[in-house]
Amino acid sequence: MNTTQAIRARRSIRKYQPGVVIPQEHIDLMLEAAMCAPSARNTRPWSFIVIESAEVRQKIVDGTNANRFLNDASLAVVICGDPGTPQGASREGFWSQDCAAATQNLMLQAVELGYGTCWCGVYPGARTPVITDILGLTNEVPLSLIAIGVPAEAPATKGFYDKARVRYIR
Repeated sequence: MNTTQAIRARRSIRKYQPGVVIPQEHIDLMLEAAMCAPSARNTRPWSFIVIESAEVRQKIVDGTNANRFLNDASLAVVICGDPGTPQGASREGFWSQDCAAATQNLMLQAVELGYGTCWCGVYPGARTPVITDILGLTNEVPLSLIAIGVPAEAPATKGFYDKARVRYIR
């Protein structure tokens, strides 16, 4: 699968085959892809929490009253940013953009490996303090939570090219 295919094959998956264990080498490939993302001035303001524990994923579902599909996913990855990095020294810094790029890279690598994902937004909003508390975070801010597993559904394509949203300045 090439990049063009991975981008077009990616879907938000909310139904997973329960009980599937993702091999460590696949987890490492997804995390490596995430860390290959660009970041402002190469500050790499991210950290990653891999949640294989069904108990912790259930706490997140209960605490946020959302994302029940986390219970069937094989694991979840929380992408956190550190606003204290030079570029992220304030919440108006670039850390959230950097972590969003890492999130997308992780999801595209997952597709290439045959997994489905769903990006669950955490920051900014009411879920931020819940996830922060459950994971015992201190200096990091959870930006996104990605459910990962073998898909048990095949949603139709929702993305498409819309020329009306493009403006050229030549």
